[in-house]
Amino acid sequence: MVMTRSELVAELAERFGHLTQKDTDFAVKTILDAMTEALSKGHRVEIRGFGSFSINRRPPRVGRNPRNGEQVVVPEKLVPHFKPGKALREAVDAGKAVAPRPTR
Repeated sequence: MVMTRSELVAELAERFGHLTQKDTDFAVKTILDAMTEALSKGHRVEIRGFGSFSINRRPPRVGRNPRNGEQVVVPEKLVPHFKPGKALREAVDAGKAVAPRPTR
């Protein structure tokens, strides 16, 4: 099951009744934008108890075009990487983080 951004906003707005849906959406957008900006500048983002986000370098390589088998040079890439924190790993392992959610 996947939680979308709009579902996250709705969940937070429900948990924190004093916040409007619009305020919650703004807060989530602001946090994600700040994380994106930090990662794009090469910084590491760490949320204690949850995990850390960093950038990994994928070196250039030679790949193959699946249609014709022709060799293709794939350029170097910088990709985001998430490493879960200890508390998150333990919660997932213990099943605490897996609560049944209603289907649409």
